[in-house]
Amino acid sequence: MSIPVASPVVPRLLPGYWPASLAPARLAIIDRETPFLAFDPDIVAAQLMRFRSALPGVSVHYAMKCNGDETVLRRLHEQGAGFEIASVGELRRLLELGVHAEDVLFSNPVKPPAAIAHARAAGVWRFSFDSERELSKIAAEAPGAAVYLRLRVDDSDSVFPLSRKFGANSAEGLRGLLRARELGLHPYGLTFHVGSQCTRPATWARAVAVAAQLMERLAEHGIVLNMLNLGGGFPAHYGGAVPSISSIGTAISEALEDHLPYQPGLIAAEPGRYLVAESGVLVATVLGRAVRDGQNWLYLDVGAYNGLMETLQTGQTWEFPLWTSRSGHGGGPLESFTVTGPSCDSSDTMFHDVRLPASLDEGDRIYIASAGAYTLSYASTFNGFPLPAAYPIDEVDG
Repeated sequence: MSIPVASPVVPRLLPGYWPASLAPARLAIIDRETPFLAFDPDIVAAQLMRFRSALPGVSVHYAMKCNGDETVLRRLHEQGAGFEIASVGELRRLLELGVHAEDVLFSNPVKPPAAIAHARAAGVWRFSFDSERELSKIAAEAPGAAVYLRLRVDDSDSVFPLSRKFGANSAEGLRGLLRARELGLHPYGLTFHVGSQCTRPATWARAVAVAAQLMERLAEHGIVLNMLNLGGGFPAHYGGAVPSISSIGTAISEALEDHLPYQPGLIAAEPGRYLVAESGVLVATVLGRAVRDGQNWLYLDVGAYNGLMETLQTGQTWEFPLWTSRSGHGGGPLESFTVTGPSCDSSDTMFHDVRLPASLDEGDRIYIASAGAYTLSYASTFNGFPLPAAYPIDEVDG
């Protein structure tokens, strides 16, 4: 579904990926006010199919925090995917779409008591935890619920490590699941997260091995788990090379066969970025340009605070593939630009030293590919600037 960009406009990066259905020439004829995200739900469905092919038998629970657009959620629901939530607000949206609460995993390890009670009343029956304090809340608000431990694993091979905020070590996890049984809860499973945009298949294999060791220790205490949840972290294509989903699937499948002391009834996963990132292109307009201390500055109508927060999180090194309305059309030589957003905050700057056509000017458009993940869901109206609209490509094409 994705094809390489023939001439990337950021030479310091490896070639990016651009879906044929969202080619810049096709987006150029869309007469909508920018910024907007054009996306192709068929790509989401195709990515889901690839994921299932690479990890047969693994139950997919989409991490909806990644992109909660209704069209995306509907397409995944139609394709039989389950969902993972972090809040009651996300649960409400799913219920409005006809998703059964019984198919939802509440994987936020620390939840308000009221959220636990609300979710349980709606039909959610599986809750994650990573501390005994959280177990006490679950036992009080959802007696008899199934609980699964968030296990801390190595996430050093990811762009966004997550282990500092959540996760118990094996000793803590053993005590926690034994305590869950004492509280009348069902010790249901284990989950882990190797970090967002993980770049090494072996990281999942190591995590499975850690989980397997804990499963063995639990079995000695009479606890046999029903679920092993592989979490998220499955990478999407941006500007650099990433492992294929098939190579990740092979590493996981071999680890499951080699390390698990028994086969849980459910092997689950919570992909987000992999399913949706490449399905969207963010379209922006140049508001102005300036020269400051000899450096070209380009100002767009979309910035870090209303769609491109991941550029700040990575120190302006996030490798979004870029194209412009002047690229490949007599735009002339390339020059180095600092690309910044529309707000009055100086930190609202997305890219440093990117090579773009020197002729770029007010009114020209910038196309930012692989923008289907963590753009709309992070966006705010800071400084009064609007959220990017979202349009399925078939609704605006031509």
